[in-house]
Amino acid sequence: MTAIFLGIGSNTERDLHLVRGLDALQQLVGPLDLSPVFESEAVGVLGRRFYNMVVGAHTHLSLQDLNAALKAIEAACGRRDSPSPGRITLDIDILSFGDLVGVHAGQTLPRPEVLRNAFVLWPLAVLAPHAVLPGSDQTHAELWAGWQGDQQLWPVPFAWKGQALTSPALLEAAALAFRVGG
Repeated sequence: MTAIFLGIGSNTERDLHLVRGLDALQQLVGPLDLSPVFESEAVGVLGRRFYNMVVGAHTHLSLQDLNAALKAIEAACGRRDSPSPGRITLDIDILSFGDLVGVHAGQTLPRPEVLRNAFVLWPLAVLAPHAVLPGSDQTHAELWAGWQGDQQLWPVPFAWKGQALTSPALLEAAALAFRVGG
């Protein structure tokens, strides 16, 4: 079994598509470890605010087969049928696949967005703070603590199958930081 981390995002019917994506991922790989859900402005695409999260799991699938299955999940949620380029129903990216580093099956691993985008690194640091990013000597938490950028994001309430993914403590801390810093 290979440990994987996936980044999931949506800016169109966000709750619906995240739930559909999580349901499909659970069917594909089994038990999921889930980060809180964060809202952020769109980065790299013109459009509405996104909901983003990170999923950890284990898979028997090869990298190529996993990528193909993820593209099929996106398509089932209307990703290829989007009438507007800024409307993304569901985006699922492989952030890391085991300890692979470099270009494999046409993908750069770990995905460069891990280090660039707060909406990837913060949920990853919350979900797996002590895991070391492949090709790095730093944990996700250490990378997040050293992240420098100006992207703004905030945790939002979200539940899947009756489980609250975003803790009240995280929501309260974010609200306090907003009041103090905003």
